[in-house]
Amino acid sequence: MSHTASSTAQDFVPFATAALDFHRALNIPGGPLVTTRAELDALHAHLVALYGLLDAHAVRTGQLVPAEGDPLRAARTRIWQAAEHLHSAYHAAPRPDSGEVPEPEACRAGLPDGAPELTICQRHQRTAHLVRRRTTPADLHAPFTGLVRR
Repeated sequence: MSHTASSTAQDFVPFATAALDFHRALNIPGGPLVTTRAELDALHAHLVALYGLLDAHAVRTGQLVPAEGDPLRAARTRIWQAAEHLHSAYHAAPRPDSGEVPEPEACRAGLPDGAPELTICQRHQRTAHLVRRRTTPADLHAPFTGLVRR
């Protein structure tokens, strides 16, 4: 029995990539100059899903082929860092009802905006719990990914 995924299982990631490319081509050139909270929320959801996929690969592959698992773990960490930045950008983005931009102090204080906007925070906190179990603080703050160019 092979340890690799079937070709059917591998077909979904290219579709997700194509959907992102299609979304960018259709929406960004003629869209608003400022990224909306809805767009940031959707991007955050996408990165959290990608984090979950990389986590599953890193855990399974790392047990069988540590040399492959290490770069997968590094990629997983970098995706989480990107999700952290999107979460911060969400809280700094103009509010849809008023267009007001929150004060930087309010964002740093971590005050949630309330429902339905709180969904991004709930998703972020659920994933942060997994990140804390899988990653050390040193890994999260290291400027070096552990990858070596050859």
